[in-house]
Amino acid sequence: MRAMLLVNPKATTTNARTRDVLIRALGAAVELSVEETAYRGHAATLAATARAKGFDVVAVLGGDGTINETVNGLLNPVNGGQEHPGGDPSRHRPALVVIPGGSANVFARSLGLPNNPVEATGAVLEALREGRRRTVGLGQALWEDESRYFTFCAGLGFDAEVVRAVEGLRGTGRKATPRRYVHTALSHYVATDKRHPALTLTGPGIPEVRGLFMAIVSNTSPWTYVGGRPVTPTPWAGFETGLDLLGLRRMGVFTLLPVIRHILTERDALPSGRHLTQLHDEAEFTLTASRPVAFQLDGDYLGEREAVTFRSTPNALQVLV
Repeated sequence: MRAMLLVNPKATTTNARTRDVLIRALGAAVELSVEETAYRGHAATLAATARAKGFDVVAVLGGDGTINETVNGLLNPVNGGQEHPGGDPSRHRPALVVIPGGSANVFARSLGLPNNPVEATGAVLEALREGRRRTVGLGQALWEDESRYFTFCAGLGFDAEVVRAVEGLRGTGRKATPRRYVHTALSHYVATDKRHPALTLTGPGIPEVRGLFMAIVSNTSPWTYVGGRPVTPTPWAGFETGLDLLGLRRMGVFTLLPVIRHILTERDALPSGRHLTQLHDEAEFTLTASRPVAFQLDGDYLGEREAVTFRSTPNALQVLV
């Protein structure tokens, strides 16, 4: 079995010694090529190359951002190539192996992998020996003349603004820890506009909803983690269903506090409240904005947008897990 391992040397929770141990362990199980990512978007290019060269597996040692790039490289044909027609599209792509190396590792943990990279490697090696695979669906976001797949979440509005602020802090050398996200969210909430919502939700068979301050789009649950605690605004979301959404039409304290308490403590029940908008297992919907608003995919800030369409992509990838 030929495998390419993509290593993010700047991954938050690994060091050179750990990476060497993991590489040796994987190299003993498969015919392994190792590539380090050197710049933003590099993992997508490397994954697309691995697919074009017929690799059986693409493994990733990194955080959710590196995994997102890899997934997009695997799903987008190289040089305008075409997908194989018919059947299960995931079978015509290299299988994905995920070894968590970031701060949150939401996708890896949603797959049931340990959050520790060494323990996760042990689980992956077991899956390799047993040929154990899981087929997962993805989300796809489309705007203007661009599109991008996501593994676990997307967002427009307040949550994306928090991601943008944390990325700015990371640019100054600070780590993106759960505590930093919480602190940034609290400080950003004080300054955010709580009077003029910008977002409108539309979609096939979906009643129009105006006046949303923020919208969380989920491909699975949890949406994220605060340390070891899962955060579940869309608890029914899953890799085998369509997309889910939670939208907020109010940003006041008395609206937010019950929602925050619920999504931090309840695993299976939907949040409730007359100022919430919820969707479950949808194939497609669109969010438009009256002004440019912040946009994020899998925790990666992608600028400001005025319209984004979200689609579910079933049977997108096979994951060794």
